[in-house]
Formats: sequence, C-alpha cells, structure tokens
Amino acid sequence: MVREPDPDARRRYRAFIRANHPDAGGDPEVFAAGLERLRARSRPQRGRQRRPDRYDAPVEVIPDARMVTRLAGRVRAWRRRRKRSRVR
Repeated sequence: MVREPDPDARRRYRAFIRANHPDAGGDPEVFAAGLERLRARSRPQRGRQRRPDRYDAPVEVIPDARMVTRLAGRVRAWRRRRKRSRVR
C-alpha cells in the first residue's frame, strides 16, 4: 500500500523549522518535540518493528595464519625499500 504524499507537508515542515529553530531564537525542547512529531507523521508505519539488539552480537576475530604471513612479508619488503638509497 503506497501512501500519497501530502502536498502541503513540506511547506508546513519548513515553516515550523523557520519559526522554532533554536538558531532563530526558538526553544530547543519545543523544536525537538515538534520535529519528532512531524517526522513520525511522515514515516510510514511498519507491520513489524525491528529488534533494537539485532546487530549487537559479539565480534569474533578468527586468526588466519596466511594473512599474518602475508602481512609480515609486506612489512619486510617495505623496510627493504626504505633502506635503499633513492638516488642511484
């Protein structure tokens, strides 16, 4: 189901920001509450809410011996290049 956008929504949103933005002398709490209200109205409602802990699984690093060997080889090559004289 696609919701039709309200043609005056952008105008109302911008007018609210112009009138209540803290940089223009508005109250920060009123601005934050009104902005959240406007954004909640424009956000489509989802049937199922996402779990907040979905991506909070612990990260495990699996050591790869080949990776360590390759990295050590690249460091050795870099050191050799640094020791060589640039002028020949």
